[in-house]
Amino acid sequence: MNALDAFSTETRKWFERAFAVPTPAQTLGWPAIARGGHVLIQAPTGSGKTLAAFLIGIDRLNDAPGEGLRLLYVSPLKALNYDIERNLRSPLAGLDSKLSVAVRTGDTPADERRRMLRTPPDILITTPESLFLLLTSQARETLRGIETVILDEVHAVAGTKRGAHLALSLERLEGLVEQPFQRIGLSATQRPLAEIGRFVAGSDRDIELVDAGTRKDLDLEVVVPLEDMRELGSTADLSVPPLADGVQMGAGVEQSSRSIWPSIYPAILELVRKHRSTIVFVNNRRLAERLALRLNELAEEEIARAHHGSLAREQRMLVEELLKAGQIPCLVATSSLELGIDMGAVDLVIQVESPKSVARGLQRVGRAGHDLHSVSRGRIFPKFRADLLECAVVARAMREGAIEETRIPRNTLDVLAQQIVAICADEEVSVDELHALVRRAYPFSDLSRAQLENVLDMLAGRYPSDEFAELRPRIVWDRTAGIMRGRTGARRLAVTNAGTIPDRGLFGVLLVDGGGRVGELDEEMVYEAREGQTFMLGASTWRIEDITRDRVLVSPAPGVPGVAPFWKGEGVGRPAELGERIGRASRELVALSDEKAEAVLRAEYHLDIRAARNLVTFLREQEAATGVVPSDRSIVVERFRDEIGDWRVCLLTPFGGRVHAPWAMALAARLRDSLGIDAQSIWSDDGIALHFPDADVPPPLSDLLLGPEEIEELVIAELAQSALFGARFRENASRALLIPRRRPGQRTPLWQQRLKAQSLLQVARRYPQFPIVLETYRECLQDVFDLPALRGILQGIQTRELDLVEVETASASPFASSLLFDYVATYMYEDDTPPEERRAQALSLDRGLLRELMGIEELRELLDLGAIEQVESSLLLPPRNADELHDVLRKAGPLIDGEYDRGFAETLLRERRAIRVRLGDVEPLAAVEDAGLVR
Repeated sequence: MNALDAFSTETRKWFERAFAVPTPAQTLGWPAIARGGHVLIQAPTGSGKTLAAFLIGIDRLNDAPGEGLRLLYVSPLKALNYDIERNLRSPLAGLDSKLSVAVRTGDTPADERRRMLRTPPDILITTPESLFLLLTSQARETLRGIETVILDEVHAVAGTKRGAHLALSLERLEGLVEQPFQRIGLSATQRPLAEIGRFVAGSDRDIELVDAGTRKDLDLEVVVPLEDMRELGSTADLSVPPLADGVQMGAGVEQSSRSIWPSIYPAILELVRKHRSTIVFVNNRRLAERLALRLNELAEEEIARAHHGSLAREQRMLVEELLKAGQIPCLVATSSLELGIDMGAVDLVIQVESPKSVARGLQRVGRAGHDLHSVSRGRIFPKFRADLLECAVVARAMREGAIEETRIPRNTLDVLAQQIVAICADEEVSVDELHALVRRAYPFSDLSRAQLENVLDMLAGRYPSDEFAELRPRIVWDRTAGIMRGRTGARRLAVTNAGTIPDRGLFGVLLVDGGGRVGELDEEMVYEAREGQTFMLGASTWRIEDITRDRVLVSPAPGVPGVAPFWKGEGVGRPAELGERIGRASRELVALSDEKAEAVLRAEYHLDIRAARNLVTFLREQEAATGVVPSDRSIVVERFRDEIGDWRVCLLTPFGGRVHAPWAMALAARLRDSLGIDAQSIWSDDGIALHFPDADVPPPLSDLLLGPEEIEELVIAELAQSALFGARFRENASRALLIPRRRPGQRTPLWQQRLKAQSLLQVARRYPQFPIVLETYRECLQDVFDLPALRGILQGIQTRELDLVEVETASASPFASSLLFDYVATYMYEDDTPPEERRAQALSLDRGLLRELMGIEELRELLDLGAIEQVESSLLLPPRNADELHDVLRKAGPLIDGEYDRGFAETLLRERRAIRVRLGDVEPLAAVEDAGLVR
């Protein structure tokens, strides 16, 4: 069958005029769609799968004109929706079609929404959240005639709570329409495809899987712009000194001699100037802002703009159009440009730091050479040596198409609670009907009746009112009749708190005097800010004019230095699958000669010559320090004393943070409860570090071994007291509408949400069946942690399939240093700790490791410039008498001969206010109050 046989003559002729031949996604997809069943099309970026999904629907609507909304398109990204609307104009104009198209997102003005309600379009383009709002409002009546639903970028939501929320909305829509609608899912390459198909179709529905997932040609290289990554900044000297991030808000000053950034900036700038259109991807919004700023400073003109989710819609659309029109050659973006937006003739993608997953790397590099037959050109810049190892393995896996498995969250009770309130707000519903509807959504296909009724008990206020004073009933449940309905205000509550994206405490940034929206700032940053201060947003500088309860009013401040803003909670962890590949690569590379390893890295891992040499050096140094390199078959337990004499024990493995976080938690619990040892633990993608501040000797290896059968109970017991559990509980309680994030016309401040969540959790702990406590455990144990992988590793240790290598070193090995480096780099803005406490936490690392970590800009900003200046000034002036010498000894610590006046010292010794202590070959002078510390 010719794929074009599915169309009318007019549509077929238009396609043949507009295109040479159908793409594989279209050739395989159109016959499947024409058969009328549910279809999932898997194909790479630029494969024409959007037209594959739309064209038959447009053809049907043209052939059988009718009234009202009949084709619904749902995409997880607002920017993609406007892109799709523009792209539909060509076929509609070419077919001389009278079909109307509209976009409904959170950015859609109220007058446009009212117009859609009065005159629904034929085709509606929307987001999962806006679909939920449509179903929970008067507009639901406009949805009854829907015949086709296209779900785009399914891979971006299927493995998230947002996907579970969308799946329930689709079942609500299914119960509303006059006849079952056809579902067409579009996805980038995913594994396993059948699981994604079940997500699209729902439980017990058939779906045809169309795999057009041919791999695009990649021109990929991992680039290191300096000879030796141990000598940061030694090969690059900026002719124009970069501006400080600002003198306000505790910003730090960049020191080019100790940072890799002065080498990265010129290299990126050179690549940008060699290409017509470049997207630079980074892993967080703060870096997007900073990198755009630095590139512009270095170029001495505006060549780059930042693009991320905290920019207002108008700002995002403006910078997108600037890039497409060739008016600006570079965008620095986060995941906001990761999905299928057509950014025009982008011919290069640069990724700074590992993308942390193969699928994400392919999605990002696929932005370059957007059409199917163009080569996607990508360059990856690692930030430090352990990052270089991960970048190398990700690059090879990208070329092989070895993406990670997608896991769909199951029975997310917070999402279920929100949808139940919305359902009951519209009409009375029986428990039987509700249970059947919910189970038709694949993420809830095995939800038990008991689990459902437990959620209903919570929403109906069945828990003791004196203890749950803050927990107001949201529904009325007539248990005799088995019927539920919403209480007064249920619809308003659901609508104003719709969706699953957690409230990170973002303040809107608006132009003063009623101007437009500029973007968003993190609540914590706003609390540190003051009127008159300046900051960067979208590579423009803004001056704060006023700070209200929920917004920041600003005016433009062109040419004025400003701080780069920060947003918390943006870290991404390494999947265990990728960790295993990294371990295997490490093991195989160290088995080769240096020359052979470099050749393999260049040919198979796509490293440039400097990257290959740096990586081989890194692995060789680790091998020299610990005897073996941590790998998929060897775990290194490294012990060393830091410079103040405390023991550090590092478990070095490549298996990633989702494995290491619960492992560290369980280890700390075991050491505390069984041995009475209070070990401080941190973890990162590269392992676990334990600190024993008061131990004469570290615990033996046997005390660090855990059995696979006990790990879950240890983690569960420890989890409830963790900061992670508290933060996730707050988000889940908000999602379940127990702690409303917003009320009409105002937003509940994050600090108030935290207080309410803490109070609720204190009470809920005593009720083991409380749904949000259960959901928080489930989320941590299944979605955040990878307990199956951890159990497999512990089993491997037990059966000796994995070697456990114990070694004592004089100082931290390269991998151990990288563990702490990665921890500080990702930790600073991840938790709820106030900024002053955050400084203290990071600086509690020993000074030797801190110096190694200073290559990263963010850490430097932990150093309070005012405090540094105060210390410097106090030390510059020599003591003028014995009392001032005593003050210096108390503040600065022991002084050696030549650093103090001997006469003043004799006075202090005679008065027993100072002592001499022996430290190696010297006898420094110390304050007597410090005797216990220095002896």
